[in-house]
Amino acid sequence: MTSSETNRERATARGEGAGPASDEGAGSVSGDRRASDDRAGSAAWELLLPLGSAPARTRGRALQAALREAVRSGRLPPGTRLPSSRDLAGDLGVSRGLVTEAYEQLTAEGYLRSGRGAGTWVGGAVRSAPPRARDLAPRPPGARADFVPGTPDLSLFPRAAWAAAQRGVLAELPHHELGYPDPRGLPRLRTVLAELLARRRGVVADPERIVVVSGVAQASTLLGFALHARGLREVGVEDPGSPQHDDLYAAAGVTTVPVPLDEDGLAVGPLRASGVRAVVTTPAHQYPTGIAYSARRRAELLDWARSVDGFVLEDDYDGDFRYDRAPVGALQGLDPDRVAYAGSVSKSLAPGLRLGWLLVPESLADTVIERKRTMDLGHPTLDQAVFARFVERGDYDRQLRRCQRAYRERRDALVAALEEYFPGAKVSGIAAGLHAIATLPHRYGPEDRFLARVAAAGVAVRPLSDCAHARAEASAETRLVVGYAHLSPARIRAGVRLMAEAGAG
Repeated sequence: MTSSETNRERATARGEGAGPASDEGAGSVSGDRRASDDRAGSAAWELLLPLGSAPARTRGRALQAALREAVRSGRLPPGTRLPSSRDLAGDLGVSRGLVTEAYEQLTAEGYLRSGRGAGTWVGGAVRSAPPRARDLAPRPPGARADFVPGTPDLSLFPRAAWAAAQRGVLAELPHHELGYPDPRGLPRLRTVLAELLARRRGVVADPERIVVVSGVAQASTLLGFALHARGLREVGVEDPGSPQHDDLYAAAGVTTVPVPLDEDGLAVGPLRASGVRAVVTTPAHQYPTGIAYSARRRAELLDWARSVDGFVLEDDYDGDFRYDRAPVGALQGLDPDRVAYAGSVSKSLAPGLRLGWLLVPESLADTVIERKRTMDLGHPTLDQAVFARFVERGDYDRQLRRCQRAYRERRDALVAALEEYFPGAKVSGIAAGLHAIATLPHRYGPEDRFLARVAAAGVAVRPLSDCAHARAEASAETRLVVGYAHLSPARIRAGVRLMAEAGAG
């Protein structure tokens, strides 16, 4: 016979049912209430019985914690009558004073309620917590073929090398470096980043003007605050371009103004006419069109910034990945006082690391650094130290080469599959990055009908029109932004075949 059964028999013999009265007695209750108390008291005892085996010195805290969690989770709902302190103490094999103290503490906190002669009950102030935390992270659409751009191949993450860097850092990191860091980032990381970015991207990298951030998203928000502090309330953005920029700059009180593109990059005439004094660009590999800004347009863009006392905000989101030649160097290298440069490891390692960098012009540096300090007191120290070691040991260069080989092979597979299954399709943009633009023959139009057919077949793909700031009417020409980096060559070929079969109607 269990302890709870024994207690119920004892309680029944007293005429109290299995929901014991308080030490002073609970008075008469109806038969229905007695049955409810019996079930609730039994549930409470069974919930708390394991506490009897807890070490004596921790039983009080353990009892309080167990009761709190039972109330929060809804296992003891509001209105449940609890066992008397005498009965519960006997059942658990603890002192009555320990139970009394737990009841008094939780009554003071609002979890329980009690009154002379009325027993102890679960209070009504607590609302049951959900059984588990929801996961609001963006997830793949679960399609049969997923060509949505923006995600690298997360299986390429170098787990062994990263783990080795973590072990090395934990063994060598001085204790004092576990305190609040410089809001710009660890000097060690800023130093290696300056060397890395100067070597690979041709930037002018002063470690004193590098700020370690949690990705380009935070870099954009920080720049938005810095522009706002200088009295700028608008910033130009590429059209078509990344739809995320609108929300990021709006969070800093800055409105985005769409500026069209031409074959050389951002159109300077409309830029001048817009009246903005800052503009966001992706000159190495424009998102989403895939073009690289021409040398002439890069020079014109810098001339514009100087003429309006403004800034170019360079998002170098996948500048390391060029497959037909060496990548074009960063625009920032031509004028570091007019160009703010942002990048991250989101495409080269994993977006979940939330690790990036911002090279900020001197005139914006103090504002950006102070805002970074008040925003989060600096990026996590251990993550910075691990990445610094990862770069120092050459692991990051090896990872970039590994990704370069894999993504070039996958782009080639995509181009070949489009040629096979969509005869006459055109792939535009430079051979770079993690996505390509595919323009399909007119026989697959109009675009909205094609998209509906492939979606019904389980193909997830984004049209270029989704990246436009102004919604245009349905186009007879179908242009797709096709992401390929996260797919194997075999899955790319199978997905393109499925899309062609569905699109043919």
